[in-house]
Amino acid sequence: MRAVVVRSFGGPEVLEVAEVPVPVAGEGQVRIRVEAATVNPVDLATRSGALAEAGLMSARDVVGLGWDVAGTVEEVGPGVTGIETGDRVIGLSDRLDVPLGAQADQVVLDADAVTAAPAGVSPVQAATLPLNGLTAAQALDGLGLSPGQTLLVTGAAGAVGGFATQLAAARGIRVVAVAGAGDEPLVRELGADLFVPRTARLGEAVRALVPGGVHAALDAALTGAAALDAVRSHGAFAALVAGAAPPPLRGVRVFTHWIYADGARLAELAELAALVEAGSLTLRVAGTLPLEQVAAAHKRLAEGGLRGRLVLTP
Repeated sequence: MRAVVVRSFGGPEVLEVAEVPVPVAGEGQVRIRVEAATVNPVDLATRSGALAEAGLMSARDVVGLGWDVAGTVEEVGPGVTGIETGDRVIGLSDRLDVPLGAQADQVVLDADAVTAAPAGVSPVQAATLPLNGLTAAQALDGLGLSPGQTLLVTGAAGAVGGFATQLAAARGIRVVAVAGAGDEPLVRELGADLFVPRTARLGEAVRALVPGGVHAALDAALTGAAALDAVRSHGAFAALVAGAAPPPLRGVRVFTHWIYADGARLAELAELAALVEAGSLTLRVAGTLPLEQVAAAHKRLAEGGLRGRLVLTP
């Protein structure tokens, strides 16, 4: 079968669609025939060698790419219950240092990283949910906000920021969305109460709308200290990338959220994604490309400005 791998780090030119053996589902695992796999910033960081330089991966001859998957179960390993061959599922591969990722014809995942695909949603749409949806939901949990409190979401028009905006609004949290000036209609549709266009003086702009500052920030745009300045003293701040967290000034609780697979939580998000009503999740696809055009997908993602995720279709 085919799989996207890199044998050396560098630009998109190092990406290879290689012929590899079909993986076998072991104890507690399932093998999925991939129908759609999303390209995320973590894939670019893996390919470039940035994650290896940061000490998050060890050196290996072949590194597989891809975290998100939507597809059909082809093999169920020993000890797995509740999942059967032929089930349509979504799942998350949350390990960095692997020879085979989700950008492949088939992939093996732990069964507890998999859940039923959202009803009425195409595999291409469904593949955009696991990594970005779980990142947003888990980071919100870490912030610990209550209904009526105020959350700043940077990058609110992006994949993680958009999910965070919708999930927070559904919890009764007031969202102050930061995005490009042209994205105001989008983020308000996602549930933002207040809007601030990107600015170098983010703290001042937010505090003009929310005197005293917001209770917390979810920094999907890696704004760092500028977003921290908008948070009131003793508030909370969630960074989403290693090294992007600002210092915990003014008693603000600053933490970096590290995504992890959680099939049960993903099932909750899948139910929301299947709804077409208030409180549902909007699955946004920026475009689709065949697996062979993975390098083009990396180039387009690196250019920025996407509203949704690029999806590879084997």
